[in-house]
Amino acid sequence: MFKNAASQAVADVPATLASAVYGRLRHDVLLGELKPGEKLRIETLRERYSAGASPIREALNRLTSDGLVVQEDQKGFRVSPVSMTELMELTKARLWVTELALRQSIANGDPAWEEQILLSFHRMARAIGQAKDDFSEAPDDIERLHRDFHSSLIAACGSRWITGFADTLFDLARRYQRLSMLGTTRRKGAEREHRAIMDAVLARDADLAVKLHNEHIGRTVDIITKLKLVPERR
Repeated sequence: MFKNAASQAVADVPATLASAVYGRLRHDVLLGELKPGEKLRIETLRERYSAGASPIREALNRLTSDGLVVQEDQKGFRVSPVSMTELMELTKARLWVTELALRQSIANGDPAWEEQILLSFHRMARAIGQAKDDFSEAPDDIERLHRDFHSSLIAACGSRWITGFADTLFDLARRYQRLSMLGTTRRKGAEREHRAIMDAVLARDADLAVKLHNEHIGRTVDIITKLKLVPERR
């Protein structure tokens, strides 16, 4: 009994380390610390994350499954490149999924759901208000609170598959959101947009909530298109 327990504890260590490396790598890709198209050399990553080659490779393989890293024959791994084609496809998927989830949440949501939306909004707004004007340097907690707010809007849709997929699409879009903020100051209308979406959701006005949310998502596309921040295709 004790031998089996000890063996399991030892076996869990590499898995835990690989998960930790995966989380840090994913974070750095999503926030642009590792640039689109950047080569991911095992030795460099070992030094960066203080980990062995095995957990690094496992993390890279998981990120490949996520679509955040690509593996090229005989060339190793690279951060997945960005393109307008991918951004438009990603945005279309977000609009479809979020509309479904928003409408269902507005139909099904209870007072506890409403309270969580209000709480998530106020936490996010307070953190943003305390941040520097240069939002491209926003601390991790703002990224997390922003994600929490958007997740709270659709939390009552009744499907963990839909909410999980929406969260995945949100995370993939973060790379483009970060690109849209490079060299710019915080978009002043962002808090007003979030508040308007929240008010429409709490008023149970599904059509208005979807319209405002779609416009909010489209802002990133507009900025990237106007400033030509990414190529048309990979």
